[in-house]
Amino acid sequence: MTLKLAIAQLNFVVGDLAGNARKIVDAARDAYGQGARLLLTPELSICGYAAEDMFLRPAFVTACDDAVRAVAAELADLDGMVVVVGHPTGGSLRSRSVAVQLRHNAASVLSEGRILDTYAKRELPNYQVFDERRYFTPGDGVCVFEAGGIRVGLLICEDAWFDAPAQLAKDGGAEILAVINASPFHVGKEGERVARMAERATAVGLPLVYAHLVGGQDEVVFDGASFALEADGARVVQAESFQERLVFAQLELRATGVGFVRSEGAVAAPRAPEAQLWDALVVGVRDYIGKNGFPGAILGLSGGIDSALVLAIAVDALGKDRVRAVMMPSPYTADISWIDAREMAKRLGVRYDEISIKHTFESFRGALAEEFKGLAEDTTEENLQARIRGTLLMALSNKFGSIVLTTGNKSEMATGYCTLYGDMAGGFAVIKDLLKTTVFALARWRNAHDPYGTGTEPIPERIITRPPSAELRPDQTDQDSLPPYDILDGILARYMEDDEGIDEIIAAGYERAVVERVARLIKINEYKRRQAPVGIRVTHRSFGKDWRYPITSKFNETAGRKTV
Repeated sequence: MTLKLAIAQLNFVVGDLAGNARKIVDAARDAYGQGARLLLTPELSICGYAAEDMFLRPAFVTACDDAVRAVAAELADLDGMVVVVGHPTGGSLRSRSVAVQLRHNAASVLSEGRILDTYAKRELPNYQVFDERRYFTPGDGVCVFEAGGIRVGLLICEDAWFDAPAQLAKDGGAEILAVINASPFHVGKEGERVARMAERATAVGLPLVYAHLVGGQDEVVFDGASFALEADGARVVQAESFQERLVFAQLELRATGVGFVRSEGAVAAPRAPEAQLWDALVVGVRDYIGKNGFPGAILGLSGGIDSALVLAIAVDALGKDRVRAVMMPSPYTADISWIDAREMAKRLGVRYDEISIKHTFESFRGALAEEFKGLAEDTTEENLQARIRGTLLMALSNKFGSIVLTTGNKSEMATGYCTLYGDMAGGFAVIKDLLKTTVFALARWRNAHDPYGTGTEPIPERIITRPPSAELRPDQTDQDSLPPYDILDGILARYMEDDEGIDEIIAAGYERAVVERVARLIKINEYKRRQAPVGIRVTHRSFGKDWRYPITSKFNETAGRKTV
């Protein structure tokens, strides 16, 4: 007895119920034509992941239920085909005369026009970017269904990270575990998933297939990389990451139980973390702009490393004809910045314009001269330059429709080394989750690789090697205001990403004064980050849903240890 199964590793759009349903139907027919009799779609495939507070609207959940029934009806002619579709579902429960809406993160098993069973996710994640307990009620059932004579135990994402759901499926007669997922990418997550699923397969002694989503949704990105494991945890199938695919695997019934038929080339070659990170950023840009209907992107190209990296990502994501770069020199812009910006735009073939802000800056100074009489110039005048540039970029965006890509990195966002309504002005923050040291490393990686066949080394070497500068005053460098980036980023990784305490970081070899200064900068700049545009999450702790600190707070970690 054998069963060919397929995974629909597809890119769905949140709220596009008709479009998502069509993708599922097309994938099922394609898989059926290639001999598959079981198709697994990702978690919440009908509505896309995650629909956030749309889950709270009864009309939305009802429309999702209708879409599932429509998919079942469209596939009624596929004899013996079983399709698993992820979707929200719900009903109402009356308690003390009050109607309470119950919703589940569910998956339905469809075959020959009917819904054979519906399973509700038991384990609801409520950490990092997840807040499923806000929307869903945990299920308490078990779903074991038959496909091609093999009994399949269905789990949804987080279920497989716990012991009980898999064991209950096995106790219910499952011969293989099918896990459907929408697990956001961060660096290192793919290996973590495979390792945990190998533990699960080994613990219950069953083979496991992991069907995963691909694509970008607002700040999160899904990497695909669906896979299948034998009962001993050995990987027998591994799909390419960040690509839509129908992924196939062949099961057979052996004397010792169900197992996979191994085939040459079924396991994709491992990829370097930098390659995965680059793809995540490219997919994040492409899907945010594409799914929201922007015709293209525009950014300020300064001749510095951050804007250079964003331009390279944008061109790989959208193509040169949909990206525009604007250089806006001030009185403090170095000649090499002009030269390097022009050279990079030429290498990538994008439209490039120069709009001087010198006269506008002088006009602002003149308008404020009486108010500022007798006061020395300071960051006020520096910020005026940044805000002029932000205004010009937003004007071009308004006129031509292209979205402004901001170019600030995580080190700047953490410490407030950025200007509200200036370099923070825009619609999408491409590298807001990259520490500055990662920006440099990724720029070097991209120059050494050509994943999208552009045929060029996009970033001029001098942009990477020269000391970073905002160029808002004479002879300025970032290190005038911030600790060296290797020190700053080391502290940020420990304090912000890994939640280490100040004393722990000092014990690791960092100076107390520097650590306390960085912690203070993070705290006092929360109000800025709340006004920053959404951007791509690529670490396990990003500013946004991962980071929820109050703006108004008097707590000080060091002072908090003192008693009155």
